[in-house]
Amino acid sequence: MHEHGRKVGEVMTPEPSTVTEGTSLAEIVKLMEKRNIKRLPVLRGDELVGIVTRSNLLQAVAGLAREISGPTPDDDHIRDRIIAAINQADWRPFGLGVTVRSGVVNLHGVIVDEASRKASVVAAENIEGVKEVHDHLCWVDTLSGMYVNSPEDEKRSKAS
Repeated sequence: MHEHGRKVGEVMTPEPSTVTEGTSLAEIVKLMEKRNIKRLPVLRGDELVGIVTRSNLLQAVAGLAREISGPTPDDDHIRDRIIAAINQADWRPFGLGVTVRSGVVNLHGVIVDEASRKASVVAAENIEGVKEVHDHLCWVDTLSGMYVNSPEDEKRSKAS
């Protein structure tokens, strides 16, 4: 019915989601994800003052990324040693991804048993210069295809 409307009132969203200028970017992202929308009108009182889009959010993230310093040569060296240590093991995660910033390590990839998770974290912790390890390894059951996020990621998603 909306597709064949001839007037704005026949095709518009009757009660659109809106935000204010003071709405945090995190709240905007949650609202867009929850409602599966790409644009949000921005109101000041009852007055429309703009529209925020997914593209605007990506630009904001890119701007923040430019402000955050990249990895140092030490971080690159730590990363290389972690990858070498884990990749030589039979239990290594599939699609292993390792990022290091200021000695803080983030491990990504797919594991098929919990022992691999513990071994990966310990291997990273044992590398000189590592200050902290964040586990983002996803466990996948090879028979059913069921997957479980890392305990750290599960905890974060429940807190959101």
